[in-house]
Amino acid sequence: MHFLITGGAGFLGINLCRHLLRRGHRVRVLDLVDFDYPENDRVEAFRGDVRDAGTVDRVVRDIDVVVHAAAALPLSSRAEILSTDAEGTAVVLERAFAAGVPRLVFTSSLAVFGPPFPSVIPDDFAPTPATSYGTQKTICELLLADYSRKGFVDGVGIRLPTICVRPGKPNRAASGFFSGIIREPLNGVEAVLPVPDTVRHWHASPRSAVGFLIHGAGLDTTKLGNRRSITMPGVSATVADEIEALRKVAGEKAVSLIRREPDELVMRIVSGWAESYEAKRAKELGFRSDNSFEDIIRVHIEDEMGGKIA
Repeated sequence: MHFLITGGAGFLGINLCRHLLRRGHRVRVLDLVDFDYPENDRVEAFRGDVRDAGTVDRVVRDIDVVVHAAAALPLSSRAEILSTDAEGTAVVLERAFAAGVPRLVFTSSLAVFGPPFPSVIPDDFAPTPATSYGTQKTICELLLADYSRKGFVDGVGIRLPTICVRPGKPNRAASGFFSGIIREPLNGVEAVLPVPDTVRHWHASPRSAVGFLIHGAGLDTTKLGNRRSITMPGVSATVADEIEALRKVAGEKAVSLIRREPDELVMRIVSGWAESYEAKRAKELGFRSDNSFEDIIRVHIEDEMGGKIA
């Protein structure tokens, strides 16, 4: 199959690209920045903006599956999120329809949900976003459902958990510390923890996230009806659970590198996030995630550290 990945230079896009190449698929990527890693000679890489219809027209030709992962960061300005997410997705959907692309997989977010939350979010919980980022993701989900209902595209929306452990350097995301308190200590570097140990969140490894997207690309969408977006399974863990998992995998030395430095802004942001999701529908559709936070850490060590701790 021939895949197009928008936002292909991001960590998720690169991981997806590598997995697709290993499975013998052809891959084309589009991003605002250069796409550079060892498999470049096997990838058609294009630099451009998903908001530009002409650019998208050039890259969407002869594509079997579009994985639309281009998005603004959650802490970007409202105007940037609106432009990149809602307007960019509208362009991608319209140009995919014009090109006759059979399948479009959209990377959505659990930010489509807002408080008040039950202890476990059921699959029929209504999207009531509490942020501009979540609002734009909700708009994109509605556009995806509308284009699918009309038969313009065959869309699947993947509501991703917080991906952990993210490789590379820290970013501006409020959730970045979930990865940082694992990634940095595994590399012998101090990490800052801005929230209490009691904070609980919903996680999946990059390997699981890639698996969600690939499974979505081949999913029998007749089972979705008009509910095209699906909440993915994951691991519900507190910060204390994360730290204990790190201790079991890497020892006390790694845990000692976590420095507690409370941040009121980050604490206020994460206090509005849900802690656990039912994800029964996704599991019935064949989506699979990690079994524990220890598994998530071991995936990072295997996939990003060559199987060895620094």
